[in-house]
Amino acid sequence: MSSSQATMRSLYRNLLRELPPRPDQPRSLLHHRLRESFSSQASAASQQQNPNIAAEQTDQFVQYLKAQRQYVTLIERYNPGMGMDEEERTRLTARRVGMDLPVEYSAEDDVDGEKK
Repeated sequence: MSSSQATMRSLYRNLLRELPPRPDQPRSLLHHRLRESFSSQASAASQQQNPNIAAEQTDQFVQYLKAQRQYVTLIERYNPGMGMDEEERTRLTARRVGMDLPVEYSAEDDVDGEKK
């Protein structure tokens, strides 16, 4: 196996690692297209004079996908209230400074203020 083929195989595996996991599901159309593309590039790379251009572009794309994944992870970690509704975010903000929001009255409450 030539170093060009080994490089392309390594890039292909790195690219697959950056794609979202799909447990217990067959490979997607994207996986099949990537495989076809890499196999055609590997065979064409052995015939071309400068096969490093495609490898460098693919490596940059893998680095971009890795950076995007890390960005999303950091956004989720440091902005935990992004997926919450306004009421829940307000309740958690009050708890953060040591306060509890008052219990709101609902139609299910009985006359004594206790839940049925």
